[in-house]
Amino acid sequence: MAAKLLETVGKLGLGLAIAGGIVNSALYNVDAGHRAVIFDRFRGVQELVSGEGTHFLIPWVQRPIIFDCRSQPRNIPVITGSKDLQNVNITLRILFRPVTDQLPKIYTTIGEDYDERVLPSITTEILKSVVARFDAGELITQRELVSRQVSEDLTERAATFGLILDDVSLTHLTFGKEFTEAVELKQVAQQEAERARFIVEKAEQQKKAAVIAAEGDAKAAELIANSLSQVGDGLIELRKLEAAEDIAFQLSRSRNITYLPSGQSTLLQLPPH
Repeated sequence: MAAKLLETVGKLGLGLAIAGGIVNSALYNVDAGHRAVIFDRFRGVQELVSGEGTHFLIPWVQRPIIFDCRSQPRNIPVITGSKDLQNVNITLRILFRPVTDQLPKIYTTIGEDYDERVLPSITTEILKSVVARFDAGELITQRELVSRQVSEDLTERAATFGLILDDVSLTHLTFGKEFTEAVELKQVAQQEAERARFIVEKAEQQKKAAVIAAEGDAKAAELIANSLSQVGDGLIELRKLEAAEDIAFQLSRSRNITYLPSGQSTLLQLPPH
């Protein structure tokens, strides 16, 4: 009796285990920000796109393909040429995501690694097309315009593959070694030219100052000569008196100098011996 009971329990447990396995294989989960496409062995890829949550499928007949539909970043470096034939190294940063309604088409025509297959090629194509419209100098001075043009063209191109670009930006822009050296040499030459111009202007100003000083001295000499011719030596005598007065004032402030009037005898009070 006990043996039969154990056998029954064992069969029941085995049946439950098999049933649990079947039920478990018939369920699949779609995480937040993801979508699922169902591949049917007999009917191919289904048009219905499954949203977030738990869903049913036919075990061994159907298989879910999970896509991440959140914005994902990708950096794509490209080497191209400008309008004036300068080598340009550009790195483009892209935030992309697939159009959820087009996931069956994306999986059928491109595959799960759609970003690896599509983005590098169309980014290179658009960058080469846009950069070729600008000179090297314009790429620097009109960087915002270049970035906007790349974003518009690339967004339109990516839409044909079922991709949405949330952001496109130029994060790196450099030129070839020859162009960089040429720019540096040009800057040095401009600085030297500015310095030479400053030296020339300084010499011109010094020359003008010397001429003005000489003209002032000549005018002063002329005025003095006219004064002498008009009033005689009175001006010279006045200048002598003014100079003597100034010298006497300076000497009077010194304690080591004593004035003795001329033509008079002055008795000095000397200490007794």
